[in-house]
Amino acid sequence: MSVALSRALLASGAVAGLTLLAGGTAAAHVTADAPGATQGGYGVVTFRVPTESETASTTKLSVQLPGVSSALTEPLAGWTAKVDKNDKNQVVAVTWTADPGNPGIGPGHFQRFVLSVGPLPKQDSVSLPASQTYSDGKVVDWNQPMGADGQEPEHPAPALTLAAGGDHHGHMSATPAGAHDDEHGSDDTARWLGGIGLALGALGAALGLGSVLRGRRS
Repeated sequence: MSVALSRALLASGAVAGLTLLAGGTAAAHVTADAPGATQGGYGVVTFRVPTESETASTTKLSVQLPGVSSALTEPLAGWTAKVDKNDKNQVVAVTWTADPGNPGIGPGHFQRFVLSVGPLPKQDSVSLPASQTYSDGKVVDWNQPMGADGQEPEHPAPALTLAAGGDHHGHMSATPAGAHDDEHGSDDTARWLGGIGLALGALGAALGLGSVLRGRRS
């Protein structure tokens, strides 16, 4: 193996290693995901909570909500969920706590916490600050906004990007009723006219070929 090739392979390995390390660091954050969530609609939010500590377990997670009317937790064995409301009966926070005997989320592991929530704010994105408590008493607050230059802070707050066009129940309503029928009818008409065009074209080609043959015989 040539020296140049060896150096190239070493450089590629170094870049790959740095990429994996960077990905691992980003993946270690507490994050939120809600595919298909829309502005003003309902969504199922999944919080992904990894344990970054090498010596302690995660025993509690608390997330803040933007004053929604409904928040339903998915049952999770070994954990108890508590929903907090304000004086307007709006849900403002949900906290999951490890039950007695449950060691929590150990080092090198993660846990998903699922929440059905809504209606979501009518805005492009919503921040859901979280607080992660470890078995040794350490508390990590995931509440920092993204930098103005797009730089990620040390403890970014979980956030959701919300699609526009949702109704109160979170279903997309951009397509008018009956539009699919009209599109289907237009498609059938186009295919029918196209078939006629092909048939006429074939007939014309046959007539032209016949004329050419008759001209050669004469």
